Order: sequence, then structure tokens, then C-alpha cells
Amino acid sequence: MVKALLIVDVQNDFTEGGALGVTGGDRVAEGITRHLAAHASDYDAVIASRDWHDADNDNGGHFSDSPDFVDTWPVHCVAGTSGAEFDPLLDTTPITHEVRKGQGKPDYSAFQGTTETGSRLGELLDELTITEVDVVGIATDHCVRASALDALDSGVQVRVLTDLVAGVGEDSSRAALAEVEKAGADLA
Repeated sequence: MVKALLIVDVQNDFTEGGALGVTGGDRVAEGITRHLAAHASDYDAVIASRDWHDADNDNGGHFSDSPDFVDTWPVHCVAGTSGAEFDPLLDTTPITHEVRKGQGKPDYSAFQGTTETGSRLGELLDELTITEVDVVGIATDHCVRASALDALDSGVQVRVLTDLVAGVGEDSSRAALAEVEKAGADLA
């Protein structure tokens, strides 16, 4: 088995104090750093996704001055800003590949993004012959959920490390994890 860690959107705008800060975001960043310090050798690749939105438009209706927090959101993770950077508590040294998503459109899954060379995440996993993915990051009930479901759809085994995720809401996060588990992922 060839295994990857997928770190979803552990960015300043999604951790405490950010434009869409999630309670527990800094804890997740620190936890992923500790996890990688102890387990980096367990992974053949460490892939990190980032929201990377355009500054000069509404990103396909994703940004709104009066967001509904379901389909529309306040401005966040604008390319090249501090909000789009990885949380400083996340050690990025072990990251082998980066995927940027939401470039002019509303993307939730890391599988909608592209690498620096323009490949989609599914193509990268195929190229690296990845058969297992551990998923961690922010937010459990949005981008972690969408990324885990798309990973399952791509045919890899998925495990969500539940102590290394943080969500917007308790109930919605529980529902997201139940949905991912029902779809075939392991929760650990």
C-alpha cells in the first residue's frame, strides 16, 4: 500500500482570529505538526490543500457582502494574503505537494484544485500510485467532508483522523463524519 496524508485547508483565515476562524483550528495545526513529527515516515506523500481565491471578483458567487454561510461566505483566503497562508503552528517542512483550490470559483474539495504543475489531485494520486489517504484539517463539515468523499470516489482507502480535524458546528461535523463513514471511510 502506498499512503498519503492529505492536510485540508489549515490556513490563517480558517484558524482562530481568521476571517472564517474555526474553534480548534490552532489545535489541529499543532496536532498535525506533532503527528508528522512522529509519523512522517508512514507516508509516501504529504499533500496540503489551500483555498486560493481571486482578489478581484466574487469567485463565482462564493464571496458575498451578506453571506448565508452555506453557499456564500465573507472574503477569505485571497491569493497572496496572510489569510491564505498556512497557519504558523503547522510545520510545512514535510509537505511534498500543494493543491490550490477555489481559484475564481467555489471549490470545497481538494480534488477540485490543482497542483503547481496544473494536475488535479486525483491525477497526482494516480501518478504517485497512492492507494490509502489519511485526511486531516479544516473544516470537518465542509472541505474535509468534501475531500474525503471525493477521495473515496477516486478509489483510494480513506481514513479520517478525527482528533486532527475541526469543524464549524458540532452537529454538522458529527453528521459529516457519519456521512463519510457510511460512504466507506474509516474514522480513527
